[in-house]
Amino acid sequence: MEGPGDPGAPAARWKRHIVRQLRQRDRTQKALFLELVPAYNRLLEKAELLARFSEKLQPEPNDVTPSVHQGPWEKESDQGLSPAALRGKWQEEAEGLRLVCGEMAYQVVEKSETLGTLESQLEERQSRLAALKARVEQLEEVRAKKAGQVHARRALNEEQRAAYEALRARVGHQEAALRRLEEEARDLLERLVQRKARAAAERNLRNERRERAKQARVSQELKKAAKRTVSISESPDTLGDGIREEAETQVLAAQPGYLESEAGEKWKRPFRSASATSLTMSRCVDVVKGLLDFKKRRGHSIGGAPEQRYQSIPVCVTARLPTQAQDVLDAHLSEVSAVSFGPNSSLLATGGADRLILLWNVVGGHLKANQTLEGAGGSITSVDFDPSGSQLLAATYNKAAQLWKVGEAQSKETLSGHTDKVTAAKFKLTRHQAVTGSRDRTVKEWDLCRAYCSRTINVLSYCNDVVCGDHIIISGHNDQKIRFWDSRGPRCTQVIPVQGRVTSLSLSHDQLHLLSCSRDDTLKVIDLRVSNIRQVFRADGFKCGSDWTKAVFSPDRSYALAGSWDGALYIWDVDTGKLESSLRGAHSAAVNAVAWCYSGSHVVSVDQARKVVLWR
Repeated sequence: MEGPGDPGAPAARWKRHIVRQLRQRDRTQKALFLELVPAYNRLLEKAELLARFSEKLQPEPNDVTPSVHQGPWEKESDQGLSPAALRGKWQEEAEGLRLVCGEMAYQVVEKSETLGTLESQLEERQSRLAALKARVEQLEEVRAKKAGQVHARRALNEEQRAAYEALRARVGHQEAALRRLEEEARDLLERLVQRKARAAAERNLRNERRERAKQARVSQELKKAAKRTVSISESPDTLGDGIREEAETQVLAAQPGYLESEAGEKWKRPFRSASATSLTMSRCVDVVKGLLDFKKRRGHSIGGAPEQRYQSIPVCVTARLPTQAQDVLDAHLSEVSAVSFGPNSSLLATGGADRLILLWNVVGGHLKANQTLEGAGGSITSVDFDPSGSQLLAATYNKAAQLWKVGEAQSKETLSGHTDKVTAAKFKLTRHQAVTGSRDRTVKEWDLCRAYCSRTINVLSYCNDVVCGDHIIISGHNDQKIRFWDSRGPRCTQVIPVQGRVTSLSLSHDQLHLLSCSRDDTLKVIDLRVSNIRQVFRADGFKCGSDWTKAVFSPDRSYALAGSWDGALYIWDVDTGKLESSLRGAHSAAVNAVAWCYSGSHVVSVDQARKVVLWR
């Protein structure tokens, strides 16, 4: 061994390094030929074996017997060759076999390289397979965690479902209790209203008795005063007392407490002088004022200023039945739900869910756009002209009704105070007054001069439509009832039940008949003189398309008109109750509302598909 201080140590190290590299190369190249060398050795062994076979098969020199059997390495042309020639030939064949062995060795090298490539691919795939197995294991772990979470969620869902069922049962019990409480509240409200009505009636009766007692006292005073006599010489100023006495007697005769017998006895008494009474003129004036005040308190407005009323609208003598559609327009941007004619029959208003009110002129059987009224805060549910035709009132879904002056594009007034959708708004026959109905279960009267709610009527059900008479308000409700309200009284005067939710009301011009449309697909004519249903109109195919389907009387009250869910218009004869005609073809959707002009010559219908149709 050479020490570290030996000068020949560096040379020995690089020599050893070269030797290691040569050995490494030998091992590498030997690995390539490990399979080739045994194969080559086997080929050499086979070649030697063939050589020995060939030596054994060589014929003897004296043997001339032809060989019948040819070995596997013999050919027919080799039979006559000498052993030397055969040896050369076999040597050539041996060389050929060596060449074949070389080629096979080269193929073995190529196959070895291919095998190495395949082994590297196999190793790569095995590594990938190991990675995938690791990934699978991770996914299996994640799956097991997710399965545990699913199991926990299912358990939680079962708990929540049980809690939900318990809450649902509690809600059901609470809803039942709420319904009972609502029924009790309605009963209490009705009882309260009845008690208030009885108390008001008793108070009115007491007041009337008090006034009658006061009147009787005044009559007694007048009788006592009439019995007193005074000499004619007392005063020249009493010459006119006889005339006053006669006037007083006439006033007493008009009183219910004054008896005819007493009057007769008065005239049977001897003639008295002109100064037969001692009542002064001021006393008589006080008595007459008291009587007038009493009558006024009882509702007789003596000498008072009468309420301002609109001029009456001309009455149509005979309405003409429409037969065909004259004009069809896609007027609005969405569903059209309201239509109304002005009193001159040439101005028309339509309103819909696009929050616009369009004014139209009827000219020559066609509709021509006049004006667009803007400013509505929600979908339009009802439009109505006042009897003078100068103002337009519309109900909206914005919990208010709005007032326009015809000719002005912007709204003039907003009647706010409802807490839910306003479904109907109508003018009263007296000036500057209107009525609205809402889904907040109230009906309100309005003073249009001040945009002030003068009265609120609380009802137990949604109000779908209202109409107004001289001193009466009629409302149709969702609880299948029509209610009548006196404008001068505090409470409902009458209730008429109908089958189905009331969708619209129409009052005849003479205010003697009411037309109602309801969701039981019928129209009913109510005679207001006897408060009884006079006619019920039905037809095959007629159905109300919505809760706001409007039906109307013709101006002469001879016909009833309504639109159906299939776009057809049905017209009934009010007197006979028979279906007069049905109009089809112009509408393809449910008809929401119809209007018959006051002259009786035109009908307009609107539907849920934005169409406005003029019929003539």
